[in-house]
Amino acid sequence: YRPGPIQGGMLDDFIERKHGRKAVMYDLPELKELLGETFGIILYQEQVMQISNRLAGYSLGDADMLRRAMGKKKPEEMARQRERFVKGALERGHPQKKIEKIFDYMEQFAGYGFNKSHSAAYAFLAFVTAYLKSHFPVDFMAALLTSETGNVAKVVKYINECRDMSIRVLPPDVNASEFTFTPVRDEQGDAIRFGLGAVKNVGQNAVEAIIRARTTVGSFKSIHQFCEAVDMSAINRRVMESLIRGGAMDNLEGTRAQLLLALDGAMESGTRAAKDRASGQEDLFGAFVEEDQPEPSLPKATDWTPKEKLVGEKEMLGFYVSGHPLDDYADKISELANHDSSTLEGLEKGTELALCGVITGLNRRRNKDGKPWASFMLEDRVGAVDAMAFTTVYESLAQMLEEDKPVFVRGLALPEEGNPTKVSVKELVPLDLVRVPMPSLISIRVPVGRNGIDRAQELHTLFARKPGTTAVRLRLDSPRDFQVLLDVPIKVRPDKEFKAEVERICGKETLESLAN
Repeated sequence: YRPGPIQGGMLDDFIERKHGRKAVMYDLPELKELLGETFGIILYQEQVMQISNRLAGYSLGDADMLRRAMGKKKPEEMARQRERFVKGALERGHPQKKIEKIFDYMEQFAGYGFNKSHSAAYAFLAFVTAYLKSHFPVDFMAALLTSETGNVAKVVKYINECRDMSIRVLPPDVNASEFTFTPVRDEQGDAIRFGLGAVKNVGQNAVEAIIRARTTVGSFKSIHQFCEAVDMSAINRRVMESLIRGGAMDNLEGTRAQLLLALDGAMESGTRAAKDRASGQEDLFGAFVEEDQPEPSLPKATDWTPKEKLVGEKEMLGFYVSGHPLDDYADKISELANHDSSTLEGLEKGTELALCGVITGLNRRRNKDGKPWASFMLEDRVGAVDAMAFTTVYESLAQMLEEDKPVFVRGLALPEEGNPTKVSVKELVPLDLVRVPMPSLISIRVPVGRNGIDRAQELHTLFARKPGTTAVRLRLDSPRDFQVLLDVPIKVRPDKEFKAEVERICGKETLESLAN
């Protein structure tokens, strides 16, 4: 599953040949002995070396040098190696066209190749981890997330995978979180609790201080109680702000806005409490003070907007907890996008892309000629991709380039050696302004006869679930070669989900015509 073999079609060929659905072909008889166990596909670096040795007379030492040269892809060295390989093979009576084809095949693979022992070790690890992920998914994903603490991109990736696996990832909570991601069970079932150690600016000492205090007082109820119970020498204001903005104190009294305004006073109370403990006053007067001095009331404050909360969560945790800026555009995205940030690897240069995401990290620049252009990250629910609006399109897009704005982007794939694919932006439209065109009429071919009543009921349920502006005409096909056209007195929204459901109910290619 590496980019080279996938791009070359080797993966599909290997599977088809292994299952006997495709004949195993060898360009030369000598290759059968070398590639027989892998069905004619080059999988291992040793095979590249053996082919060079057997067909072109390379010593095994020289063959290893060829393998290294192929991996580094230096044009001058590759030209010399090609000449030597072809010359050696011709001297041994092999046909030139086939030899050149074999060299190209080796070169394509070698940049992504691996040795046989490497392959065996990774296969073993794949079996073990697949077993754990299958039988203990919550524990496995919690351990995986913990192993990537500090790597925001990986944490976001695996949290989204948890969502795909229907595993709930609970937000950080000063009353429940450990330092690591931990498996938990509540009234809704198994879940993973976000680790406090993955909150920005929150280190091991701070988390240990919180857990120690928690074991003494139980659940914290207010920010003042928190600051008075926790050893504040291990926690500074930046840590507290991160916990509040990341939602880790949402179960305390007050809103995030109120907690932030009350923070300075609470920390002062915490400092005084620590001094009292150090001087022994708490033992003598603790009960009296607690009774006579009630906690200060939280300041009045307008709560943050959902967008402000999401921005804070994203900054502190690397992902959105209470929602996502793209949530309101789910239907549009399913219709508009042909890729997301996780499906760009291995695309050819110039592949047309349609993506939806949120603009972050916007950077307006000028090239050496003084002409403006911009770069930014386009973040979606599964990750992010580097995007660039070059000078040719910048002027037309400049006013729509805005931080944290959900947008629809058309562009071209720009793969780079050893780096993630980037996007050259050609068109950009705020998602608020995008209108998904829907046809005025669709025609569905419905097989009549066996299961006809079930199909009718399922279609009726689907139509009721997908109300819209598109009229529906059913073409009832009978096994006795007659057809009935029936206009349905309900209009629908024929999005991707609708079309997939129609194919499930009636079969492939039954959504026959679309009229605008």
